[in-house]
Amino acid sequence: MKNSVLSGMRPTGKLHLGNLYGALANWIKLQDEEYDRFYFVADWHALTTGFNESKEIPDNTIEMVADWLAFGLDHEKDTIFVQSLVKEHAELFLLLSMITPVGWLERVPSYKDQIAQLGKSKTSNYGFLGYPVLMAADIIIYKASFVPVGIDQVAHLEFTRELVRHFNNNVEKEVFVEPKPLLTEVPKILGLDGRKMSKSYDNAIYLSDTKEETDKKLRVMFTDPRRKRKTDPGVAEECGIFMLHKIFTEKDKQEEIKQACANATIGCVECKKMLSKNLNDKLEPVRQKREELLNKQDSIKEILIEGSKKAQKVAKNTLDEVKDAIFSNRRIG
Repeated sequence: MKNSVLSGMRPTGKLHLGNLYGALANWIKLQDEEYDRFYFVADWHALTTGFNESKEIPDNTIEMVADWLAFGLDHEKDTIFVQSLVKEHAELFLLLSMITPVGWLERVPSYKDQIAQLGKSKTSNYGFLGYPVLMAADIIIYKASFVPVGIDQVAHLEFTRELVRHFNNNVEKEVFVEPKPLLTEVPKILGLDGRKMSKSYDNAIYLSDTKEETDKKLRVMFTDPRRKRKTDPGVAEECGIFMLHKIFTEKDKQEEIKQACANATIGCVECKKMLSKNLNDKLEPVRQKREELLNKQDSIKEILIEGSKKAQKVAKNTLDEVKDAIFSNRRIG
């Protein structure tokens, strides 16, 4: 059995550049590696903080997966599926919850941060408290050896590793392997207002944006605050525009822009126009592919259904092994 990789995204709508280059680009880089790769739509996770918006999840799923496929994720190389179509995730979540100490959940790094950010009205449910257990079930039901994450997310994976050790000790058998972080380079991408690019901040550039919409957004994007006038020198590395140049502009041109910014021989308007052309040139084929995919949504649904069937076969085998370990091979039925 080959080493496997698993990752997923919550279907909260269209993807922005931060999603694309912070996660999806890394998934695609792994397509030529010797891994079994599982990528899933985390629709149950979306319910933990957005149950009242559940009616939007089906459309969001189609939009998001269209972005995945248009950007280059290959359903013939990777298993692409929907979490809720593989019921074994929920059953393993239930079994793991029986041995998970509440104190472990309350000390998960993002727990208090999310409460502060989203408020108690969205976070006072059991699902929110228990989401790390569901996340662990998602990973270990495929016996994933690696989870692609940025360095800032390694602490979140440690919960899963701890739970694996706890389960194996309880059943006195090595049922699961501890998944390791597959560290990936995550480029820093700022939003239009200088904060992290995020849907919740309404500061994002989306793959679905037209050329005109992208041009308009880039024109108002924050730059280095030192540059109040064109003649003021700046520091390109601290500018959100230059961070995008590092993705969409040829490397030799990046150094020219960096020096021109420091020497004040290029203004922010000109710099933005250069970026706008490069960004739109690179994304135009992806946008066209996205539009084609959305015009045949039944094909996207078929990919997800077939991928979910494939994932379920693997998940069921693992769950049978888990039940045998818990009940010492004396299960009824």
